[in-house]
Amino acid sequence: MKFFIDTANLAQIKEANDLGILDGVTTNPSLMAKEGIQGKDAVMKHYVDICNLVDGDISAEVIATDFDGIVAEGKVLAALHKNIIVKVPMIKDGIKAIKYFTDNGIKTNCTLIFSAGQAILAAKAGATYVSPFLGRIDDMGMDGIDLIQQIRHIYDIQGFQSEILAASIRNPLHIIKCAEVGADVCTCPLDSILGLLKHPLTDIGLAKFLDDAKKFA
Repeated sequence: MKFFIDTANLAQIKEANDLGILDGVTTNPSLMAKEGIQGKDAVMKHYVDICNLVDGDISAEVIATDFDGIVAEGKVLAALHKNIIVKVPMIKDGIKAIKYFTDNGIKTNCTLIFSAGQAILAAKAGATYVSPFLGRIDDMGMDGIDLIQQIRHIYDIQGFQSEILAASIRNPLHIIKCAEVGADVCTCPLDSILGLLKHPLTDIGLAKFLDDAKKFA
């Protein structure tokens, strides 16, 4: 399973990349705004800065919601760097745009997926990645992991090539569960990734090793 970090914070991206396990980055307008990045030129420069930090797929989201606007924005984003993946919302014109991008060699990430039906449409249109938002599904009292598992089952039966990119990850357990049910990618905040490192028995064991080592000093 690939690990992406879901942020626009360059320091966090660098920290995750320095671990040696980072495969890519996902961003969106909300994450850009959180970092105080405003204005088209600043946003475009920030995407390039991210691409220069991480040698992997970098999802850059369009703002437009109409076909012509999505295509125009997507072409600009794709031209920024070879690693850019154009992130397109799961809407009617978004599906049309994904098919256009697919036919013209531009990779895409279909975002805001909340059902298996939406995932089927995105795969049929040729999306490189589909992004089910499991944390937001959990917030509604349903199980987001069940959706990941359902999409995996359908894709395997039908032979769809789109990669399942589990998004809206809230904690380390989400990451583990996504790996169990066959997600191709997990995009997570840095805290969730670092949370995988932690276990109280590791801390206790290391403390004992270090304490015993002092006897040989």
